[in-house]
Amino acid sequence: MAKGHRSQIKRERNARKDNRPSAKLSYARVSVQKACFVLDAIRGKDVRTALAILEYNPRYASGLIKKLIESAIANAENNNGMNSENLYVAECYANKGPTMKRIHPRAQGRAYRIEKRTSHITVVLDEK
Repeated sequence: MAKGHRSQIKRERNARKDNRPSAKLSYARVSVQKACFVLDAIRGKDVRTALAILEYNPRYASGLIKKLIESAIANAENNNGMNSENLYVAECYANKGPTMKRIHPRAQGRAYRIEKRTSHITVVLDEK
C-alpha cells in the first residue's frame, strides 16, 4: 500500500508521466504479426522518412499506421508546441486486441472456426 495522501500520490504519478506526443489506434482489424512487419520498418526513423516508407508500402497495415503517425505529428504540434522537422519515431508497437470468432461451415455438417484478430497499435514520437 502506498504511503501519503491520495492527492500526493496522484501528484507523484503525474510527475512521472511520459510527456512525449503519441497516438493510439485501438481495435485495428489487422493481426499483431502483420502490423509489426510495418512497424519494424519505421522504428527509429524521422517522421518524413517514415511517412515516405509507409506511402509506398503495399501492406494493409501501412495505411493505418500512416494515419496514426500523422495524428501523432498533429498532437506534437498542437499540444506540445514541437516542430515536425525535429520529430522521430521513438517507439512503435502493437499489442494484441480481442479476437472475433466466426464459424465457417464445412462438409458433412462440420464447422471450422475462423479467428479475426485485432490489435492495438501505438506510436510515440520524440524530438531529436
